[in-house]
Amino acid sequence: MPPIHSTPYFQMDNPAILSLLRPTPGEKHRKSTSSSGGLLRMFKLFPMLTSGCKMVALLGRPRKPMLKDSATTGTIFGYRKGRVCLAIQDDPHSVPVFVIELPMLTSLLQKEMASDIVRIALESETKTHKKKVLEEFVWAVFCNGRKMGYSIRRKQLSDDELHVMQLLRGVSMGAGVLPSPNDKETVTADGELTYMRARFERVVGSKDSEAFYMINPDGAASGPELSIFFVRSN
Repeated sequence: MPPIHSTPYFQMDNPAILSLLRPTPGEKHRKSTSSSGGLLRMFKLFPMLTSGCKMVALLGRPRKPMLKDSATTGTIFGYRKGRVCLAIQDDPHSVPVFVIELPMLTSLLQKEMASDIVRIALESETKTHKKKVLEEFVWAVFCNGRKMGYSIRRKQLSDDELHVMQLLRGVSMGAGVLPSPNDKETVTADGELTYMRARFERVVGSKDSEAFYMINPDGAASGPELSIFFVRSN
């Protein structure tokens, strides 16, 4: 299998990740669907949003998910000047099966999204295989092939993380700005609390590797714009 990367920054040397990677769509096909938009493009607009753009005020009203299917729910959220968090749920109403604060700022992730293809890889260096992949605690985090640092999976949700999960319990997909947990109208020193929530196709490569591919909300046939990989070193 030839290496798959659009730029030098997309190189994925781990064989487990390479086995899960899907071919990047051709340039011609990408141009034909580039006008369709998507959550990833909306997330890149956060620096232009204001507190009046709280999409969750509209999206959060339903008490049941807007889309009923077996897809996994993934949420990326964080304060604009703070670190970004990742939460994975079986559905928007369930307790997250995985929550972690990534070692990268929300603003940095937005810059990475300028490429329209974002691949986040989390690698566990554990030597035991008694746990499931997502049950590991210590992770090395890579974004588009570059190592960002290390993170530890949350055993319990923080107050801010619980606040986000509660506000988005009725949201299947969307992106926007959330009220802060302390004062719904006050912007903290770290900026506004932003989020992007989407459905993901979950692919199990082996007991030591899983991948999550974002499902485009417009049903476009283009490849996933955001992919998240979990790999355990052998």
